[in-house]
Amino acid sequence: SEELAIKPNIVLIYVDDLGYADVGSYGAIGVKTPNIDRLAENGLKFTDAHSAAATCTPSRYSLLTGQYAFRNKAEILPGDAPLLIRPGTPTLPSMLQKAGYKTAVVGKWHLGLGDGNINWNESIKPGPNEIGFDYSFLIPATGDRVPCVYLENDMVVGLDPNDPITVSYKKRIANEPTAILNPEMVAMKAAPDHSQAIINGVSRMGYMTGGEKALWVDQEFPMILTSKAKTFIEENKKNPFFLFFSFHDIHVPRLPNKQFVGKSTMGPRGDAIAQMDWCTGEIIKTLKANGISQNTLVIFTSDNGPVLNDGYEDFAVEKLGDHNPSGPLRGGKYSAFESGTRVPTITYWPGSIQPGISDAMMSQVDIYASIAALINQPLLETDAPDSRNVLDAYLGNSKIGRKTMLEESFTLSIREGDWKYIQPLAKNQNIPSWIIDKKIESGLSKKAQLYNLSTDIGEQNNVAKSNPELVKKLDAKLFSIKQSSSIRTKK
Repeated sequence: SEELAIKPNIVLIYVDDLGYADVGSYGAIGVKTPNIDRLAENGLKFTDAHSAAATCTPSRYSLLTGQYAFRNKAEILPGDAPLLIRPGTPTLPSMLQKAGYKTAVVGKWHLGLGDGNINWNESIKPGPNEIGFDYSFLIPATGDRVPCVYLENDMVVGLDPNDPITVSYKKRIANEPTAILNPEMVAMKAAPDHSQAIINGVSRMGYMTGGEKALWVDQEFPMILTSKAKTFIEENKKNPFFLFFSFHDIHVPRLPNKQFVGKSTMGPRGDAIAQMDWCTGEIIKTLKANGISQNTLVIFTSDNGPVLNDGYEDFAVEKLGDHNPSGPLRGGKYSAFESGTRVPTITYWPGSIQPGISDAMMSQVDIYASIAALINQPLLETDAPDSRNVLDAYLGNSKIGRKTMLEESFTLSIREGDWKYIQPLAKNQNIPSWIIDKKIESGLSKKAQLYNLSTDIGEQNNVAKSNPELVKKLDAKLFSIKQSSSIRTKK
């Protein structure tokens, strides 16, 4: 129908901790990703596209609100944090609802729930349903944090009222076993902050008792989450829909389903990449089987760059072989260097997007305004304040994305074309100790850093000293973005 032609379905496949070179079409070694490679071959593959931040909660916040995370002091949340995006905030799904879309989020949430004191045995509000999603099926925070239960809309799935859930992030509950006290109960050794409650033989962050029947089995994530996503597509194929399919893979703890164990040469991390590729393929197959792939824009991307050891000893470093998750880039998750936010990004829309490669500079903060432009949904000045309409670049009609782009990590960076400026830490600001403990190349320094990415993609040669005027100019630009409440330019 005419209506459907103007309002394509939108499927946003959001992978967790997937590095720039972690899939075949971007240079992966030791793991095959045929489904994603097919998307890249038949869609538009971006070489300079970025998550809005180098960690997950801030990236998700920016993606869904069109606003930089630093404006709301968004940081990685504990598992019992209140909902970060407050009801009434304009969001990507609420904008799509206004335009007549059915909206769903399936998978990892990690944006907080409720108002701060959650009773996991009752209806949990506010949550995704209060900020624009008609349907939600969630891992409430992350796989390494309690509670280890699924949440469907506002209720824990499969909970026995006679076995209530208790969760604490402050102190151990009663005589609950922990990985520190009972190391014989866990198969995978973990860092002390990941060695609290033991669920499914894996230690987690935080303490939890009860809810036995509701507990998830990590190895079932791909089957259960993919099945919920497919059902949503099938039930809504006759009206325009938006699916935010937010993977748990390849986040820790990495416990791939047995059908993927050994699919790579890299142990659990590589096998989780193969599993994630399978899930992606299932979604594309479902669109085809229901005859709607020509009317569906698929955006495939990741919430931040790669991390190897992130709380668990799962041989991610030992079994890496020749594979480099960052490819030519420096850094990774948490880092101000390019690999913190430059991630695989593909747009796929058979018949509407011509296959190709784009080196346009893109940021996920712009997905909101770009999709609004795609469906002709007007935005108020206060909606998605940092989001810009770069739809032509997403569709391959223009090679130009952003001219200036902000990157968030534990400091702020700015890109202007090939120039990248990383703001120095304040005099009294120290690098978080856990970053030093994890030996993460954070990119944080008390000195200004300037790199010319056209000749130095690996950010090895800091040319700040020899370009004082440019440093001054980019620092001033960064300051003006921080001061302004909105930088959206109407097109």
